[in-house]
Amino acid sequence: MRSTDVLIDGLTRVSENVHAVLDGITTEQLTYRPSPDANTIAWLIWHLTRAQDAQIAGVADTDEVWTASGFHDRFDLPFPASASGYGQSPDEVAQVVVEPGLLAEYYDATHEASVTYLKGLSDDDLDTVIDENWDPPVTLGVRLVSIVDDDAQHVGQAAYLRGLQADS
Repeated sequence: MRSTDVLIDGLTRVSENVHAVLDGITTEQLTYRPSPDANTIAWLIWHLTRAQDAQIAGVADTDEVWTASGFHDRFDLPFPASASGYGQSPDEVAQVVVEPGLLAEYYDATHEASVTYLKGLSDDDLDTVIDENWDPPVTLGVRLVSIVDDDAQHVGQAAYLRGLQADS
C-alpha cells in the first residue's frame, strides 16, 4: 500500500460520513442551530468542502472546483468566491442555506478532484516542502494529513448536530 492510498482511504471515509449526514436531510435540518452562535450542518459541510477544495487546488496548481464548475454561482451565497468559512461570524454561518442535493454534488465533485490528484502522486512527492512559513516547514504529506484531519473533525460535528435533531 502506498502512502497516498492511506490518504485516499481517509478522504473516502470522510465522504461516507458526509453522505451519511446528508442522507434524507431537509434544508431545515441543515440550518438547525442548538444555540445562536453554533455552526450548522450546512455550514460545516460547505466549509470542510471549501477548505479541501481550496487546499487541494493550491497544491495541485489547478482551479478550485467551487469556481471552475460553477458552484459559487449555483450556491449564490453572499460571500466572495474566495470565502471558505475561516473567520466567519455566526451571522455569516446562518447565511449558508443550500439544498441538500447541491451540497452533496459540490462535495462529491471536490472529493473526486482530490482523489484524482492523490492518485497521481508518489510517496516521494509527499516529502516536498510546500510552505516554509512554519518551523519545521510543511511538506505536502503533512498538509494532506491536515486536510483529512480537519474534514474528519467537521463531519463529526455535523453528525453530532444531525443526532441532536433525531432526539428532539
